[in-house]
Amino acid sequence: MKINRETRYLWRAVDHEGEVLERYFTKRRDRRAALKFFKISIERYGRPEVVVTDKLRSTHAAMKVLDNTDKQATGRW
Repeated sequence: MKINRETRYLWRAVDHEGEVLERYFTKRRDRRAALKFFKISIERYGRPEVVVTDKLRSTHAAMKVLDNTDKQATGRW
């Protein structure tokens, strides 16, 4: 996504009903950005039962740090 002619990556948390709970924009799509997003979301909404993510390696690395890999499900979309 481009914001003011600069590329930004969108991270978002969606509940089981499809409502967007949290949005977060970053310059990079690395483990540090994923970890920051997950920490903000967990602090605000608590630990999720299931986290559905894409197959990005940085997301899996952030889930390892949070010790939440057993709740991670990867999907194509």
